[in-house]
Amino acid sequence: MARGWSNPLAFRPGPVTIISTLVYCTLFVALLVLHHRVPSAPPNPVPYPGLNITEAWLDLKVLTDGYHPYNSRRNDVVRNWLLQRLDEILVSNNASYSTKSGHDREFEAPVTIINDLHSNLTFTSNVTSTYFEGTNIIVYIRGSEDERDSWKTGSGSGVLVNAHYDSVSTGYGATDDGIGVITVLQLVKYFTYPGHQPRKGLVALLNNGEEDFLNGARVFARHPISSFSHTFLNLEGAGAGGKALLFRSTDTEVTKFYKGVAAPFGTVLAADIFNSGAVRSNTDYIVFDGNLGMRGLDVAFFEPRARYHTDQDDTKHTSVDSLWHMLSSSVHVLQGLTSDTSSAFDGDQQGKNKIPSGQGTNGVWFDLFGKAFLLFELHTLFAIAVTLLVVSPIILLVSIVLLAQADKLYMFSISTRASKTLGSLRVSTGGLRGFFRFPIIIILASAGVVGLALLITKLNSFIIYSSPYSVWSMMISAWLVLAWFFARVLDAVRPSAFHRSYAILWLFLINWVLLVVETVYEERLNIAAGYPILFTSTATALAALVSVLEQFGLETKDSYAEKHSQANSEEALYRGSSEHAEQDPTPAEEATESTSLLRDSKRTTFAKYPSSNRDQAASDDNESINDDSSLYPGIYKHEQLWSGRLPSWTWVLQLLLLVPMPCILLIQIGLLLTSAANQTIADGNSPLVIYLALSILTVLIMAPIGPFLHRYTYHLPMFLILVLIGTTIYNTLAFPFSGNNRLKVYFIQRVDLDSGLNSVSLMSPKKYFLNQIIETLPSASGQKIEYTNSLLRKDTVEATWTGIPPEVVPNPHPGIPPLIGSQTWIEFNIARYNKTKSATITLSGKNTRACRLRFKSPITHFQVQGSDYDPRFPVFPGEGIEEIRLWSREWDGKWVVHFEWQDLPGMDGRVVCLWNDEDGKRLIPAIEEVRRFAPDWVAVTKASDGLVEGSKAFAV
Repeated sequence: MARGWSNPLAFRPGPVTIISTLVYCTLFVALLVLHHRVPSAPPNPVPYPGLNITEAWLDLKVLTDGYHPYNSRRNDVVRNWLLQRLDEILVSNNASYSTKSGHDREFEAPVTIINDLHSNLTFTSNVTSTYFEGTNIIVYIRGSEDERDSWKTGSGSGVLVNAHYDSVSTGYGATDDGIGVITVLQLVKYFTYPGHQPRKGLVALLNNGEEDFLNGARVFARHPISSFSHTFLNLEGAGAGGKALLFRSTDTEVTKFYKGVAAPFGTVLAADIFNSGAVRSNTDYIVFDGNLGMRGLDVAFFEPRARYHTDQDDTKHTSVDSLWHMLSSSVHVLQGLTSDTSSAFDGDQQGKNKIPSGQGTNGVWFDLFGKAFLLFELHTLFAIAVTLLVVSPIILLVSIVLLAQADKLYMFSISTRASKTLGSLRVSTGGLRGFFRFPIIIILASAGVVGLALLITKLNSFIIYSSPYSVWSMMISAWLVLAWFFARVLDAVRPSAFHRSYAILWLFLINWVLLVVETVYEERLNIAAGYPILFTSTATALAALVSVLEQFGLETKDSYAEKHSQANSEEALYRGSSEHAEQDPTPAEEATESTSLLRDSKRTTFAKYPSSNRDQAASDDNESINDDSSLYPGIYKHEQLWSGRLPSWTWVLQLLLLVPMPCILLIQIGLLLTSAANQTIADGNSPLVIYLALSILTVLIMAPIGPFLHRYTYHLPMFLILVLIGTTIYNTLAFPFSGNNRLKVYFIQRVDLDSGLNSVSLMSPKKYFLNQIIETLPSASGQKIEYTNSLLRKDTVEATWTGIPPEVVPNPHPGIPPLIGSQTWIEFNIARYNKTKSATITLSGKNTRACRLRFKSPITHFQVQGSDYDPRFPVFPGEGIEEIRLWSREWDGKWVVHFEWQDLPGMDGRVVCLWNDEDGKRLIPAIEEVRRFAPDWVAVTKASDGLVEGSKAFAV
């Protein structure tokens, strides 16, 4: 058998290459498959009494039969259908229920459907104010332990589950938020099924208007039942299909109810990324948590984002498995929350007029392989991190001290002397050789990966949009090839048995510093996303301890020096005799038993002069001291002689400590980050940030293999060089979009109703892509296209041209030209009170229930007739108000708005109304033209709340 395979676990090129490659490949393949595989729905369509998967899937198809934004006729159709389905569900369960409207406070039946056509709210965010009239549907299921009127007094501690039934104007809303809505219907069916009454009351909210600034959830706060629930589960979709992710959680205590779900999926990192604003969208979670003071969970779909808010957010691009994943998780969470009768969610208010739900502890959570869910408090993570920071260096130092006392500390040692031999020479150990090697390797390999990230960002920044795993393959291949090359070169120049040990010590030191940084962030900013560092630090500390402890298997340095000091003395004796013979030649003596065996071998320096014994003893070349390695049969090539007695199998233990657990966590994070963020660059997010994030993750994932790379054979690196070349060429030259990964462009059409002129705008991060799209549109042919930096979509370019006039309002007479007929779309009159700096405007729009007032200069105060206010939602910011958004539950509704201003003698502005209702009706030919003629790699979505904005100027 070949020497490298005499021991299949020996630290030799063959075993190291094969075993470590198998470990990494197993982890990558398993985690990649698990990441994209949605757990299968059970074959039985009725997995539990009260649930029906087939029924739920059919309901989803009905719900998503067309676009249904708040400002559309189909939205009313969907609302009526939901009320009908609730009736059917309750009748099928033989549940006693009643239907109420508005703010009726008498709920006698066990189940009450609230058809809320009464609540309205005015609130302000930044310099934009909103008046919104709600059309929410609320179902109250009384708990077995609820007092009859507890929901009215706020003395109860119920549970809220929420989903929104409106879609965007350019998407069917299958996952945003159709599956959430259908899940709520099934939850109502489950908890009203005989024998399933919850212990605590359940409020099921189907809100309308989420897509237009979370209006539905905000106006829910005006209904008296909103103060009943202390905990909540929000169901949302920020992607289209896939698995439902635990996006966010308010605290550890509420997250524990997610812990037992059959297929957990989530990490606290997602919450930190979402809170950072990297994902440019939000959910009703921030209303229930931030404004109302509830404690709860945010569960949502998150990929693929290219289908989000487009016509591919439909049932064809999702699955029954996705529906079941959200539904099964929701049932488990709500079973736990409604059964919890502790006081964990009762306590002080966390803000004025907020629900007294108490305060929880910050949590850390993540799943493992979609099977286990780990959860602990952030201060526990902090305590463990601080303990590890203190204890791990102490244990290593104590072990090193004990090793030194045992006279076996070859690490950090340059030479040693035999203590029992008088006048013995110093013998080189070469133990410090290779100490600074690993940082050089890490820096050079990582610089190569970062360089590739910068190169791709410069040449083809959107390639990650459709080919994220090609980017991953390029970065991993680059790091491994470069790290292997420098490790092999440095090891060939100065072989060292401590290459692996020193590399692990450097990994420990790097992770120790990272753990210090993570601990500071945990304490000061409550950021928990750095939890993998705790595991990598623990792993490197244990592996470093193995590197120290394995030296106890060596002979003492004194024994080693004694053997080689004697050998040096014999060589010195021979050299002394030889030199004397050269000065006073004598006949050759007969060889005896005491004759030196080395008398015929004469060492010389590069200058051809014999080298002194003392110089030779201090040299770094142990083989110059003793060419016979028979006493150390385990030596690898030209490494130090004493290394032959190191255990040959401990590298396997170190590999298993360094790689599996840390890499599982980091690979899962990398896959989640890739799926969640790779297509957000169409929203204007910086591609450089995403590529640098992948670069950092690549280094963190592959660094644990660094200590072993110098033992790799050339076969794998040669293959990876081919992978690197191929993926680099592809990533720099390939077109980044396809029919399955379409570029989202943002559409809006503006009509000046005073002149009848209109303009169509498309927005995208790159002018180059807009050019390719616009040149396919017949209406834009021959026109001069105006390009500007978009004010609607941050970090995007806006292309504008004269488009096909919209037909969102029926023409009053066929003979009237559109330019004249459009002047009747908006009606308003404005009156100023004498010479005061105040005015009242009355306005309405035809075939719409959404209008706006835009002011040239900020106003200081306003009031919408009939509006309610809530102290939890501020109205008048100090910097003034530049826009008032008006939403009516009635078509062709009328608003009366009083406003005031300061400083200026008068006020100018525009009255704007919005139109969205175009699904299949060809009322907006311009967007239909984009859908019909644009390349198949293009998807069109809304740029603002309205697809068409018509406006008229006013002045007072």
